[in-house]
Amino acid sequence: MDAQDEAITTEQAAEAFAAEVAYWREVRGLPKRELAGKMGFDPSYVSHVESGRHKPTEDFARRAEEVLNAGKAIWKRWLDYEAAKARTTPATAPPAPRRAEQPYATGSAIVVEHDAARLDYDGSLYRLTMRRLLRNTGSEPITRYLIRISVDRYPGEPERSNAHYREHPLTWDELALTATCRGEEMRWQAKHDRDAFKEVWLLFENDQGRYPLYPGESVWIEYAYSVGDEKWGHWFQRAVRLPTEHLEVELAFPAELDPVVWGTETSMTAEAAPLRTAPIRREEDSTRVFSWSTSTPAVHARYRLEWRFRARPERDTTQGEFR
Repeated sequence: MDAQDEAITTEQAAEAFAAEVAYWREVRGLPKRELAGKMGFDPSYVSHVESGRHKPTEDFARRAEEVLNAGKAIWKRWLDYEAAKARTTPATAPPAPRRAEQPYATGSAIVVEHDAARLDYDGSLYRLTMRRLLRNTGSEPITRYLIRISVDRYPGEPERSNAHYREHPLTWDELALTATCRGEEMRWQAKHDRDAFKEVWLLFENDQGRYPLYPGESVWIEYAYSVGDEKWGHWFQRAVRLPTEHLEVELAFPAELDPVVWGTETSMTAEAAPLRTAPIRREEDSTRVFSWSTSTPAVHARYRLEWRFRARPERDTTQGEFR
């Protein structure tokens, strides 16, 4: 591998670290200035790290891990960055080979050929259905796939949201998570279980047998879960964590609520800006559907769709009133 390739590898590791910090900051509902204050840094420092203007440091990684309680995810990204830097300098002996964790570690072999999300709302319950066409471009069978479930009832009001979920945490029973692949049920295992955030391994196996995703193969997986509107805010975000060829989102709401939808996108180097293309609206009987799509989105980009029901004020679930 030549020096240019090594530089690219180091830069990718730095971008992955910045994206991990941004992700956990959003999960905790912290503005950049507030996170910087809790970490003891200048208010602009977090913004510089997330945009790539400042490279990761050990001190920053330790403090971010502690404040955001990221389950060692941020620290692991720091170790990946340090390993990438070490490969650019001569070593007395080559490091022992390390098999990367699938699929969100550096060097993941998964490519998402098609990513389709549909969020249905019946007036009280949201049901999200995710369909993904995965391709194994590596040399080893893939036996599991990581998904994340994150909710925020009151975006921009982290203390209110945190208090709400402490009193009303997400439960596995209400989520009613299901997953299938090749017409077979997928077994799943919880990796992280927090009040408003879950991480789950979907396993390519069930009681009848195992069906790994072998090198060169592509396969559709589908999973779905439910969240009541007292725990789901009026937004839905798609974060691009793996190379993705096409991404699409559909939001289906009761037409009687007179919904309106808009969206924003962010990247490693830019703050939130309006989506480059508007969601397309269509009517299906008594349902109003909004669809939006993009091709070859950048890794670490985030697309956020928001909505408002003009025919119904937003319910304040903490007070039992409308606001």
